[in-house]
Amino acid sequence: MADFFETDDVTKGYDSQITRRILTYIRPYRLIVAITLLALALSTAGELLSPVIIRRAIDDALMKTWYGFLPETRLTEANRELKLSDKDPFIGGKIYVRTSRLSGLSTAEKKDLEAKGLFDTREMYVFTVDPASEAQAALRAARPELFAAMDGPYGVIPMEKLRALAAADAAALRQADSAQIASYVLLLLGILATVLVSTFLMVYFSNLLGLKVMKDLRMQIYSHVLTRSMAYLSRQPVGRLVTRMTSDVETINQFFTDVLSAFIKDATIMLGALAVLFFFDVRLALVVTATLPFVLTVSNIARKKARDAFRNQRKWTSKVNSYIAENLSGIEVVKLFVQEDKTRKTFMGIDEALKKANLGEMYVFATFRPAVDFFATMTSAVVIAVGAGFYLAHAISLGTLIAFINLINMFYSPIKDMAEKYILLQSAMAGGERIFALLDADDTIPDMPKLPMPSRVRGHIEFDSVWFAYKEEEWVLKDLSFNVEPGQMVAIVGYTGAGKTTIANLITRFWDIQKGEIRLDGSPIRDLPLHGLRRAIQPVPQDVFIFSGTIEDNIRLGTQITEDRMKLACKAVHADEFIEALPNGYTTILSEGGSNLSQGQRQLLSFARVLAHDPSIIILDEATSSVDTETEQIIQRGIEGLLSGRTSIVIAHRLSTIRRADRIIVLAQGKIAETGTHDELIANKGLYYNLYLLQNSGRDV
Repeated sequence: MADFFETDDVTKGYDSQITRRILTYIRPYRLIVAITLLALALSTAGELLSPVIIRRAIDDALMKTWYGFLPETRLTEANRELKLSDKDPFIGGKIYVRTSRLSGLSTAEKKDLEAKGLFDTREMYVFTVDPASEAQAALRAARPELFAAMDGPYGVIPMEKLRALAAADAAALRQADSAQIASYVLLLLGILATVLVSTFLMVYFSNLLGLKVMKDLRMQIYSHVLTRSMAYLSRQPVGRLVTRMTSDVETINQFFTDVLSAFIKDATIMLGALAVLFFFDVRLALVVTATLPFVLTVSNIARKKARDAFRNQRKWTSKVNSYIAENLSGIEVVKLFVQEDKTRKTFMGIDEALKKANLGEMYVFATFRPAVDFFATMTSAVVIAVGAGFYLAHAISLGTLIAFINLINMFYSPIKDMAEKYILLQSAMAGGERIFALLDADDTIPDMPKLPMPSRVRGHIEFDSVWFAYKEEEWVLKDLSFNVEPGQMVAIVGYTGAGKTTIANLITRFWDIQKGEIRLDGSPIRDLPLHGLRRAIQPVPQDVFIFSGTIEDNIRLGTQITEDRMKLACKAVHADEFIEALPNGYTTILSEGGSNLSQGQRQLLSFARVLAHDPSIIILDEATSSVDTETEQIIQRGIEGLLSGRTSIVIAHRLSTIRRADRIIVLAQGKIAETGTHDELIANKGLYYNLYLLQNSGRDV
């Protein structure tokens, strides 16, 4: 059984040309793009600042350990790393610096300073004396020895004494630290609020951008398809065009909402996190980057495996959809030939293959995500082990070590995200390629009028040595010439494939001829405006199409036709008889294809639709070719009202419907075999006579 849905490859590698074309659609929305990028920058900056603030809060307030240096240290080489200055607390003849400042000194330098007596290895705590603090005043009265070592606004005590104090006493000494922590907390809350708002704005405006681009792209495709020639449209399955305007356009929406902004943010977070890591400590940053080649290798393998798994999954999804659509459409045949068990078993096999394809895709991500998590955890463990050694040697601060752990998670999370988003990127590239291939198709009927459309069309049609082929050199019409006078009813008959319907398509320029010329009121139809030509000439096709909606909507087709004119048109073709018998009359809702009307009613409705638009020329194509005799009689009454007073070309299989035609043209193999009235052609006993005998066997001719 044939595949109903497309099964072509839905993934494609990154294509910069397609990306550039997609990005051209954002030009009308520069403000939205600017807001999105600004929100993205704020969100990214906020996320990167959070570990920095946490590090500062830990080092500057929570873990505020100090070490004393003699003033002579300023004269040593170590001062270039310590950067001692007059702003550092000077208490009891020593300059005190925080632990975080020691990370610039090597172990050898520290030991050298200690051996020279310039470095005091005891952990000290420097506190700020607040004369206005009642808590500190009470503590000073109760424990004066704690304030023994003071110089100006600063006091200093060993860390072991601070840890031995009661909580209230320690809090009294650390009032400045508590205030500093509160300020950092408020700052962090402000940053988190900024991240929250900016992330919301980024998601909202990136989705808004994607939806606007999707709307514009879908409208462009729809308008583009409407202007293509019938030659092009006849080569395009409807399902393919629908897919272009739905699924493929949705991949472009995902490109903006899930791919582009995510890639930019993930890349920025990764680079930003890496930059902050190196800014904090080069040695630990090198430990983190040492695992990066392994992670990138795993990501590359996972990307390729995920692409193959995704392709396989989409292939089998397409086959399942195809099988379901085909067998449900033909369920009557399945039941008539008792094929339920066979189709069930076949579907079971396809469905099982789809399950395995889904499991294959799930297996890739189930392997990849834990692998990246493993490397992230392993890196964190190595950083903790190495960092703990540095911390114990006073080579880094505790805040730096904690910030490193946060930044490692921040660094590895985008790797997982980017590898998964790559599949969406591939789908967007494939969707974009197919959309732009459709938009680049320039197969149209040229509409370059040299003459204005006459205000009144008389209805004179002339075919002058017309040659036409749907495919090159496979001529359907061969040197065809005939005239239709204004007000005449000309019938065209012939065997199937003689070219009858082709004539109707050529008069309305659904197709253009290769040789010869077709004229309307003496003017070549190529030189007339296409819309004006099609307003003047209205065909009634053999396969009537009824839109879902009300009866009056189907008659008006969005034009400003008055209610009186609409009802007069229905009355003229006798469609009013069944319409007014319906419960809701002209406001009756019709289902898709007008399936809640009979075939004859649908045909009469199509007559009313044409007549309401008041064309000068009507082409009637096989109006009664596949209806019963009773329905034919009803339609015949409608035809009389439809064609009254107008130039008309009637294409018919049933010759009984054209006996009153002013002239009958008999086609054979793209040429005129004979022409005349019904009686003249019967008298000639030629091709028309034989056709009539076949349809009226046993009757008097």
